[in-house]
Amino acid sequence: MTVLYSFRRCPYAMRARMALKAQGIQVELREVLLRDKPPSMLSLSPKGTVPVLQTDGGVVIDESLDIMRWALPEQSSWFALGSCQEQLRLATTFDASFKPHLDAYKYHRPEDSFSQAHYRDLAAVCLDDLEQRLEGGQFLLGDSPQFFDLAVMPFVRQFASVDRQWFDSQPRQRLRQWLDRWLSDPLFLGVMAKHSQWQEGTAGASWPD
Repeated sequence: MTVLYSFRRCPYAMRARMALKAQGIQVELREVLLRDKPPSMLSLSPKGTVPVLQTDGGVVIDESLDIMRWALPEQSSWFALGSCQEQLRLATTFDASFKPHLDAYKYHRPEDSFSQAHYRDLAAVCLDDLEQRLEGGQFLLGDSPQFFDLAVMPFVRQFASVDRQWFDSQPRQRLRQWLDRWLSDPLFLGVMAKHSQWQEGTAGASWPD
């Protein structure tokens, strides 16, 4: 069976799980703690980040967008409003511009060069593009959810959760509604069930249940 090393709260792992669940791909889920990384995961991917997927054929994929691409066929509805290449470009560009500011905001330290609000506002500028895209439909590329939606949603969720009252008060109300729709969507809820930490040498959970 395909094996997936994951960490429930990691947004990279979230988007990989959403893609797998969307296609009904059964995996052996191995829930790890990032402070206690199992040797078997490190032997597959020495960089030590999740998610890491090993197919039943032995192929190792250790980048979340690549796992999504592996799970979602290019001819599927997830690419109906934009090619795989174009949506991957959009997701990669978003990651590169948004994630550094998100991390500086979420994990702000007193000794950092700028205030937490400074990093928050830099990250929020990246969300303006998403807000504008939602003028054309309920989702980022139109009226149906796409690869791009799945790719960025966990990071918008993480940003909003730092200060949800502030996020809700901002003029990006289409984005707020988009996020709230996803937070109650069965696909998202289905990937957020809690699992015990996997122990080396034991069988992981069969997932999705």
